Amino acid sequence: MASDEFREGLIAELSNLRAFAVSLCGSVQQADDLVQDTMLKAWGNSEKFQPGTSLRAWLFTILRNTYYSLYRKRGREVQDSDGTYAQRLTVSGEQESALDLADFRVALAKLSEEHREVLIMVGASGLSYEEAAEICGVAVGTIKSRVNRARAKLADLLGITSVDEIGPDRNSVAVTHQSPADMART
Repeated sequence: MASDEFREGLIAELSNLRAFAVSLCGSVQQADDLVQDTMLKAWGNSEKFQPGTSLRAWLFTILRNTYYSLYRKRGREVQDSDGTYAQRLTVSGEQESALDLADFRVALAKLSEEHREVLIMVGASGLSYEEAAEICGVAVGTIKSRVNRARAKLADLLGITSVDEIGPDRNSVAVTHQSPADMART
């Protein structure tokens, strides 16, 4: 717990801290927020203050470090007052992907063993055609042919006729990419 002397010292430095913060920020409101953050940090770390040293210097260091940390953070942030960027940050629901995965597993199980095996080796495990051919003891061309047939059969079992059918459905895409103006009209 901070001592009464420490608390009184903090209170005595408020006006100096505020003046320094205004000179850094150029905004009274931001300066007040910065001073508040500084006081909270100082109070929370009161045990780290060395009695007999300059409380003002210690507080100014905290304030300055806090300001520069916030300044660096703001440099990485994007101003999005109209919500344009936030609107682009959409995530499709996981319900459909869980169903899609279940459908995929059922379709994968319907493939012949040799097609399923090469599809898992090349498609899921990331083995090269050459590595899969060596493991299976067949020619590279045979592996390529099996993978191609396995992919075609899997697409047929899943009812996929085009690459456009992979991913979220058209309704989901339409909703997640709708502009604020479009949303206001609905």
